[in-house]
Amino acid sequence: MELAYIPSPSTGVLHLGPLPLRGYAFCIIIGVFVGVWYGGKRWVARGGKAGTVADVAVWAVPFGLVGGRLYHVITDYQLYFSDGEDWVDAFKIWEGGLGIWGAIAFGAVGAWIGCRRRGIPLPAYADAIAPGIVIAQAIGRWGNWFNQELYGKPTDLPWALKITSGTNRDPGLYHPTFLYESLWCLGVALLVVWADRRFKLGHGRVFALYVAAYCVGRAWIEYMRVDEAHHILGVRLNVWTSAVVFLLAVVYMIVSSRVRPGREEIVEPEAVETPKDARTEKDAKSEQDTKDAPDDADGSVEKPEKTDDVAEAAEKS
Repeated sequence: MELAYIPSPSTGVLHLGPLPLRGYAFCIIIGVFVGVWYGGKRWVARGGKAGTVADVAVWAVPFGLVGGRLYHVITDYQLYFSDGEDWVDAFKIWEGGLGIWGAIAFGAVGAWIGCRRRGIPLPAYADAIAPGIVIAQAIGRWGNWFNQELYGKPTDLPWALKITSGTNRDPGLYHPTFLYESLWCLGVALLVVWADRRFKLGHGRVFALYVAAYCVGRAWIEYMRVDEAHHILGVRLNVWTSAVVFLLAVVYMIVSSRVRPGREEIVEPEAVETPKDARTEKDAKSEQDTKDAPDDADGSVEKPEKTDDVAEAAEKS
């Protein structure tokens, strides 16, 4: 008997007049905006200029979307290029299918381009936006709820996800793995923010901690999923990917902490003004007027001319 469960939406598309608003795309967009906003606040707190994170995101976000879609299409090519499938569906990103591994890898390339254009170090930028990225992932995962995808094995737990007809599986109650990952991402964000404040992490170690912590959660969540996936030695491909990326992140943290301990003192040179640059034009003009004034260092004082009244009074006396 179904006493409690998480219902699935009857449709993944909301219509605002003639304009269709797809739940999956909406969650991705909201996640990006929240991530950029929070990343901007952290960047300013670390000594950067307001607006820099958004400027770099103009490069990072498109690269990330393309990379995420490419990873999904390549690793699940049978969904688009096997017999009976339409390869055009590979471009329908609103129907779901973004691989976080490709999104982060290509997004890093875009961020690198944006950082070079602004003259700022990529590791410092990555540290500032790391919590925002994982919060964006937490929000974006709810797009899978709209599409009724990324769920686990059947369960009768009170928080089970009810899948309705019209999907690739039989209607029923399943583990809401999308919800598990969303909650895990929020926990990772809290961990990263705490560790950054507690240990003054820098030089890319905040980002590496986010990657390592996310991979731990992604690995056990993958074991619960029942959607079609490629396997290597009986293990899902994303589990192997999580393990490899986790090791790389941990090695980077260890090596970086020994080579460059502490945190960057300056993350954006343009945001640091020297005392000379900080002077106003009025201050500079005042200083110049002082230099042009006559030198009275000899103690001589120019006496004022007597007026006619004073001269007349002197003659009478």
